[in-house]
Amino acid sequence: MNLRLSVLDQSPIPEGSSAGDALRNTIDLAQCADRLGYHRYWLAEHHGTAALACASPEALIGPVAMATRKLRVGSGGIMLPHYSALKVAETFSMLAGLYPGRIDLGLGRAAGTSPRIALALQRDRRSHMPDDFREQLDELIAYLSNQRSVVPIHFESPELWLLGSSEQSAIWAAELGLPYAFADFINPGGAPYARYYAEHSQKPRTAVAVAAICAGTDAEALRLSASVRMMLLMLLRGRSIPVPDVEKAQTFLRGESMAFELLPVGRRLISGSPSTVRRGIETVASEYGAEEVLIVTITHDHEARKKSYELIAAEFAL
Repeated sequence: MNLRLSVLDQSPIPEGSSAGDALRNTIDLAQCADRLGYHRYWLAEHHGTAALACASPEALIGPVAMATRKLRVGSGGIMLPHYSALKVAETFSMLAGLYPGRIDLGLGRAAGTSPRIALALQRDRRSHMPDDFREQLDELIAYLSNQRSVVPIHFESPELWLLGSSEQSAIWAAELGLPYAFADFINPGGAPYARYYAEHSQKPRTAVAVAAICAGTDAEALRLSASVRMMLLMLLRGRSIPVPDVEKAQTFLRGESMAFELLPVGRRLISGSPSTVRRGIETVASEYGAEEVLIVTITHDHEARKKSYELIAAEFAL
């Protein structure tokens, strides 16, 4: 398959490291991805978690773009309900002005956090914010296209993407003619939504984000995956922890009622040697009819994470 490969970085915080270390690892990984030939590098937004360091992709995009040469750099994504549409338009048009032709604005509608922290993010906390994402999206598009001349945007526009892990974003992306990226690593059942988008969009552009860990052998990759499996299990049980080391995670997972390669239930994680991971990535891309795959890799050891992306790049001859 002729696939474009990209990186989705959640800036994981390994146990024993600081959030600052995780952000510096992000810049180091981006430079590695730039050298390896990945196409774009997206930064995710999460709030109030011990596991993931990036709460403000817009604050990290500039340093990543400055530290790299060829990568498109953007958000995967900005959780628009937390923000003013005008503020997002101004911020990303500034970034696009600084790095012409390299900035992406991926938008999501999920909270990216717990209901309690989502409320704390609101400026007005007297009531919960309405679900008016579509209205916000229309307003943002109008600003970026300078249709609202009362607030002119002075720089060029970023490339706008709509992100999703459920059906509604596919419907809106098709209606608005936007590129669409589905988070398979959150919901591995999104292929029907991607098909709907492809069938109803005049010029569909589909990407899928997958979780993958690559190592020299299937056994080593499975061993490395224990860390993220434990982290996700704890998160799904309501407890956020930094990414544990492999030995600690293996000990924890041995106490579960099923083989740890099946955990967490309901999530898809591709792990293995380069050829195994390539087959897995191509299978998911085929399911979604995707022309691009964004790879999410979380390991305790930063060098193992870099090595995973290196092995995948070599297998796909980037």
